[in-house]
Amino acid sequence: MDSCKPVATPVDTQAKLSADSSQLHDDPTTYRSLAGALQYLTFTRPGISYAVQQICMHMHSPRVDHWNALKRIIRYIQGTSNYGLHLGSIPNLSLVSYTDADWAGFPDTRHSTSSYCVYLGDNLISWSSKRQATISRSSAEAEYRGVANVVVKIC
Repeated sequence: MDSCKPVATPVDTQAKLSADSSQLHDDPTTYRSLAGALQYLTFTRPGISYAVQQICMHMHSPRVDHWNALKRIIRYIQGTSNYGLHLGSIPNLSLVSYTDADWAGFPDTRHSTSSYCVYLGDNLISWSSKRQATISRSSAEAEYRGVANVVVKIC
């Protein structure tokens, strides 16, 4: 994939991955190997955490759609190889956090995914993207759960 065409985002915003969205992928071992390698890359590339989490949920039975999503992440990385975490001096000690949630984003169970990032000055010091344990009744409830997660982390 050295000569692949890069993409601007690591995930397709139009489609949702499902457990039975397409036919089974013919080489699950390669899929699992690449997905595992991408998990390690999230330590220095937190922007791909959500996309990698989405493909890792289907490692037990990868489909062609999941393989295409994995290749999209690789295409994104190929086009953004100069991105990463950069730590510098902290001129002001302000603690700022951002959070988001996608309500019922996982189509098989209707669970939401919460994500947050915490900055100390301009430096990213903590981040997370994970599926919520309970099913939210509204987008507002999913967002409140996301805010609660980041407040617990800051405290």
